[in-house]
Parts: sequence; structure tokens; C-alpha cells
Amino acid sequence: MSQIKTERFRENTRSALADRQLQAVLGKFADGFPVKRAQAIARLPEFDALRDAARDIKNHVLENLGPYLEQFEAQVIASGGQVHWCRDAEEARQTVLSICKNADARTVTKSKSMIGEEVDINDFLEDNGIEPVETDLGEYIIQLRREPPSHIIAPAIHLSKQQVAETFREKHADRAADRSLESPRVMLDEAREELREQFLGADVGLSGANMLVAETGSIATVSNEGNIELTCGLPRVHIAMASIEKIVPTLEDAATILRVLARSATGQDMSVYTSFITGPRRPDDLDGPEEFHVVLLDNGRTELLASEFRDILRCIRCGACINHCPVYEAIGGHAYGWIYPGPMGAVLTPGLLGMETTQHHPNASTLCGRCESVCPMRIPLPDLLRKWRTRQFGAEITPTASRYGLKVWAYFARHPHLYRLITKTGAIFLFAAGGRKRRFRHLPFAGGWTDARDLPAPQGRSFMAQWRQRPPRRSGGRL
Repeated sequence: MSQIKTERFRENTRSALADRQLQAVLGKFADGFPVKRAQAIARLPEFDALRDAARDIKNHVLENLGPYLEQFEAQVIASGGQVHWCRDAEEARQTVLSICKNADARTVTKSKSMIGEEVDINDFLEDNGIEPVETDLGEYIIQLRREPPSHIIAPAIHLSKQQVAETFREKHADRAADRSLESPRVMLDEAREELREQFLGADVGLSGANMLVAETGSIATVSNEGNIELTCGLPRVHIAMASIEKIVPTLEDAATILRVLARSATGQDMSVYTSFITGPRRPDDLDGPEEFHVVLLDNGRTELLASEFRDILRCIRCGACINHCPVYEAIGGHAYGWIYPGPMGAVLTPGLLGMETTQHHPNASTLCGRCESVCPMRIPLPDLLRKWRTRQFGAEITPTASRYGLKVWAYFARHPHLYRLITKTGAIFLFAAGGRKRRFRHLPFAGGWTDARDLPAPQGRSFMAQWRQRPPRRSGGRL
């Protein structure tokens, strides 16, 4: 379901912009998560201080990643669990399959896991005769539709209520055909009924992990549905998949990050379900798995750690950058062609898949800076996007016309007098050619703009000319 189609970004974008149903759903996007986030932060005066603390925790971890991972492994083993180190997606898939086969598993219940999506574990298990069942409501819906997620915290956000109802009618064919599915509550109850038997009958539970706690060997999970607890606690075997940068030193550090996570993601003070899971069931425990496995995945993180893109490894997958991105709001998540959309995806995906097949991602940004301003981990996303663009230019991956255009612009930018002469001449010409309406419906070399909107003709003097003629302003005795 999560086949990689990153090289089709342009085609995907055109399809998304022409999809009226998708555009209607995306049109409501700005009134959701961004508003709730702002309200949640307004209730917490120390939010910016917490962001600084969370950033410092992750920076410290990235400087000392090896020792903390070894400490985590030792604590997991001490609590009766097992840790499996995997270099890439194939090793992770084979490890999960081996654990499932040893448990004679026929079905695996899954909680939402971006690492599971990254390694495409669902299709792999199906190909090997094991049925994976998504238990997060959004993931369950898109699994029924055989679609990848379109958002890292709201995987089915691209769908309307009507589309979900149609999917339930088609896939839950054994239920009354004339039943009403107008209410989200009714659809939720129907999904719950379908999943209840799966929870009770699963042989293995597969989860992700929001954090790994080195101090205790625990995994931390957050959700709003309670499905993670059932996925982890009911089956005989629990497998947690996580990438290596998810480690934090202590429970206190995890609590600090949790205070910025939910507020940044869904605008909640805290997710409804926040769990710390440590090892398998102990003799005096009433429930829990008999086996506890942690699959630690590298899959390119070590290379990112040693690169100028290290800061992206602070990402806690809250989705705030995506929720505030004007590009995502226009095209949705599927246009990106893989599981990580928006600004964080535009930085992370080239690092995991390579620049050649993801050349459009770093350029699918206005560099407006909203992503950086809302990131709870203070990741300098626009700066990282510019670094990818610089690498692309150096590797001559950037289209030829763009490379030569940049070289021409750079020449004039290095010669200020010539630059001002050319821009002044061009402004006068465009002003005269703009006609009475002072705008252009079509303009050579500007089709990317004029195909969708008019281009205003220059009006009056340039910014630099107006700046030079500004009146002096005194403030504290200084200009």
C-alpha cells in the first residue's frame, strides 16, 4: 500500500489539484489542528521554555546515541524482553516475520506505526500468509481502501465522511445494506464491532513507539483511542518497532517531550491514552504479553546523524509542520508519493530514499517559515530544505533551465549596480506592458504563476529605491 512514487510528484500534484473531493476536504484543514494548537499553547505560558528543553534533550541524545541505545537494550533484557538491531527495512521485515512464525501467528493486530509504514510491513506479512489488522480507526479505514496514509497523525484526513461510509458499506458487506451511516459515532461503533474479535483472536500485537526510555527500557506510546493498549496487552507476543533516534535518557525527559507533543499535534493538553510499557508480563501481573520484542531500525538514520541534516532526527512526528504548511494544504499528503509528507517529509525523505527520486520534495516549499515557527523541537526546516536544494544544484539534479537561471541571477546579484539597472529597466517595461489593468494573464517564463492566477505589473518605485528615500528614524539615539 505504501509503494514509493516520489518521482511522480509533479503528476501527483496535478491530480490532487484537480480532485474536487480532495480540495473540498483540504479547504477545511486550516480550521482544525492549527486552531486547536494555538488554543492549547495559549493555556501554557511556559510552552516556549518547554520547546527549548525538549530540543536540548534530543540534541544531547543525538550526541550520545550509542551509549543510550546500549543502556536501553540492557534494561529491556533485564526486564525479560529482547532487542533486535536492524540496519534496513528488509532486516526489520524479516525480523518481524521470524518472530511471528515462531509464535505460529496467523493474525497480527497493529497500532498506528510510521515505522511500520516505512518498511511496508503490512504487504510483507500478507505475502507471507499472515493477516495484519490495523486497529487505529484512520489506519483501519485506509487499510480497507488499500491506500497509504496521507498524514502522519491523521492518516485518513483526505477522506470525507461520505467516502468513509461508502467504504464501510462495501467492505462490511455482511451487515444490513440499508443501515444508516450518516453519523461518525455510528461508523465508529461499527468499526469497533468489527475489530473486537480481531483484538481477542490476534496471535501477535505490533506497535510503534513514540519514545524509548533508556533509564527503564520502556516504550512510550500515545493515542486517543485505546487501541494501542489492546494491541500490546492482549496477544501473547508484543513487537514494538522504532527507529533509533526515538531514545530519551529518562522518564522525566519523556514527560517533558510529552508536554509539547500533544499540544503541537492535536491541540490537546495530553493525549487520552499515554502508556509506558516495560517488558513482558511478570508473574504477578494480571495481563500482558508473554514475549516482548523491540525492533530497532536504522534505515539511513546513522548517515543522517553524521550529516548536516542531523536536526531532522529531533522530529517527534507531531505533524505541526504539516498542519501549518500551505503546500500540504493545497495538495494533501499522497502527492508526496511516500509516507512522510509536508516539510518534515521534504527533509527526511531525500535522506532515506536519496535525492535522485525525491528531487521535487525540497523544492515543494515556499520557505515561508511557518513550519519552523510551530515545530516543538525547533527544527530549522527551511534551512534544511535550502541545504537539500544546494546539494541538488551541486549534483546537477536540479533541472538544466533552473541551474542556468540561478547562475544568471547570481551573476547580476554579485554586481549590484548592474542588478539595479536591469530590475529598474524590467520594471518600467512590465509597467508599460501591463495595460490598463496592470496585470498579465500570460507571461513568458512565468507560466508556473500565470497558469493559476494573474501576475500584477510592478507599481511605482522599487523597494530599494523607497528604502533609500525613507526618512531617518531615531530610537535611543541611534538611526
